[in-house]
Amino acid sequence: MVTAVLLIALGFLVGTFGTLIGAGGGFILAPVLLFLYPFLKPEVVTSISLAVVFLNAASGSVAYAKLKRIDYKSAIIFAVASLPGSIIGALVTSHIPRHLFNLILGALLIIVAIYLLVRPGQMRDGEHSDNTRLVHRTIIDVYKERFNYSFNLAVGIAISFLVGFLSSLLGIGGGIIHVPVLASLLHFPVHIATATSHFILAIMALAGTIVHMIQGAFWQEWSKAVYIGMGVIVGAQVGARLSQKIKPKGIIRALAVVLFLVGTRLLFF
Repeated sequence: MVTAVLLIALGFLVGTFGTLIGAGGGFILAPVLLFLYPFLKPEVVTSISLAVVFLNAASGSVAYAKLKRIDYKSAIIFAVASLPGSIIGALVTSHIPRHLFNLILGALLIIVAIYLLVRPGQMRDGEHSDNTRLVHRTIIDVYKERFNYSFNLAVGIAISFLVGFLSSLLGIGGGIIHVPVLASLLHFPVHIATATSHFILAIMALAGTIVHMIQGAFWQEWSKAVYIGMGVIVGAQVGARLSQKIKPKGIIRALAVVLFLVGTRLLFF
């Protein structure tokens, strides 16, 4: 019973912070599971994390949908592009030794964190261009705030495939990469980036989870996913609400600091 309560509490924290920054929470949960259960195989850790990311992203997407901050057209295109990568990543996970798995995940988290901290100026709150080669979007949220921005669709599709692969490979959900990419390289407003990333994550994580279920890895520790998922669903709603009160720069800096700390801990695990 104590273990179940702790896992539910962990899920609540993961859901709250993961939804707040649009990262799904997998980048927090995967390392924590590695610490708590050092003898679990990488594919089992990944399967639990991805299942929880799906529940988090689905719950968070409902909350963000009410705020009308999801760019559905772009999200569906990027999600479809990520699906092949998600399936390939899930299949490759079982062939990676545990120590190498830790090193890859730790290094990736640190690289993303440094990028966010060193180049904060790149995280602009959306840009609109008259370039005809770019896709133009206008989003008006529930508070009547208008967001105008433009981006290169081809670049977004290519990166989404890579994000899908890394997401299923490491069980991190992909949001830690997608949010910086959407906000920095594709110039999405940060609040639209976090909401849209969550919707993409729901589709992407579900695909990876299904593959792990078919392979059998998920069923080895499915109860852990259920308990954590219970907390995540509630936490996601809280995180989406908090996102209204925190400035974009604060969200990005919080993401960078946590990524750096978790990545450093994994490298010296």
